[in-house]
Amino acid sequence: MERLLAIYIGALCEEAPDGSTLRDYLCLLDALSVLCPFAEPVRLGLYVLPIRGPSRFYGGETAVLETVTATVHDVVGHEVSLGIADGLFCAEIAARQCLVVPPGATVSFRRAQPLGALGREDLVTTCRRLGLHTVGSFADLSSARVAERFNKHALVLHRVARGELSELATQRDQKLARRLGLLRGESQPHDEQLGFFGQRSGDVRAHAAAHRVVGRLGAEAIVVASLRGGRVPEDRATLVPWGSPVREARDDAPWPGQLRAPSPVTTLHERVSVQLRDADDESVRMGSRGLFRTAPRTLVFKNQVRRDVVWHAGPWPSVERWWGPGRRRAHLQLVLATGEAVLLVAESSRWWLVGIYD
Repeated sequence: MERLLAIYIGALCEEAPDGSTLRDYLCLLDALSVLCPFAEPVRLGLYVLPIRGPSRFYGGETAVLETVTATVHDVVGHEVSLGIADGLFCAEIAARQCLVVPPGATVSFRRAQPLGALGREDLVTTCRRLGLHTVGSFADLSSARVAERFNKHALVLHRVARGELSELATQRDQKLARRLGLLRGESQPHDEQLGFFGQRSGDVRAHAAAHRVVGRLGAEAIVVASLRGGRVPEDRATLVPWGSPVREARDDAPWPGQLRAPSPVTTLHERVSVQLRDADDESVRMGSRGLFRTAPRTLVFKNQVRRDVVWHAGPWPSVERWWGPGRRRAHLQLVLATGEAVLLVAESSRWWLVGIYD
């Protein structure tokens, strides 16, 4: 989650009848864009920008705060509250409290906030009856419990409370970009939020930036994901140079033994060695027929972090090039107690992590 600087100006939150609030907001946005081209309008009275780049340029976060404060005073003459934290949700809270949350402390900061920070009074009332008063206590509830007692909107707030989402759905004014565009005199209004590069659609600027990088560093400097034929996800995913011709023909080969859907969202370019343990903490091994001798109970990573296995599917053995040296391997899907779902492969008497599901 990106570390952000939130800029909160209370005097610009309420729109004046003469339209001066929106004009001041736009003038300040242009001034902030000079300091950081990635400054984003969130809603009236609130801006946000990534702090990492500006802090390197100006010599630290304190220097950035001083520069932004001076800019706000010079352009609009209002008092400003600044805050730094990970993600928009926590950054806005930090700005309202004029706090700089130290790196790595955003989780504890978020958990300590009162439930009212989530912006739903009905949720606060119900949670208080259950003895829950902080964002952290609400986050500790299981998703199943939240679904039982609350509506679908509470499930989204629960993901924000757990840090799975970085912002509330109500934090951004989706019509603000169109209004600012009309004020600038742009002929084609758009409803979407400004893009990563500071304009309505980042495609043109992104392509231009990619061309500059390729021109300086070579054709292999930027690669994009592409699909090809194969039996398993890690074989099908490949990286090709950006700008390579798109393949029109589809791979309709049967690929017998192909691993069926769902496919992992992320496949690892370099697979990671892991250990799969049974209930006696012994290595899980497969017999000659591709069946487990003991059921998997624990997944151990290289840094000795252990995760309990709550469900598994497979293994699915695969023998390729049986007429030659061949390749024998088997794939296994796991769901861990922490909620992650992963894809493992057994090959050469070892287990490897090759994919992560969403």
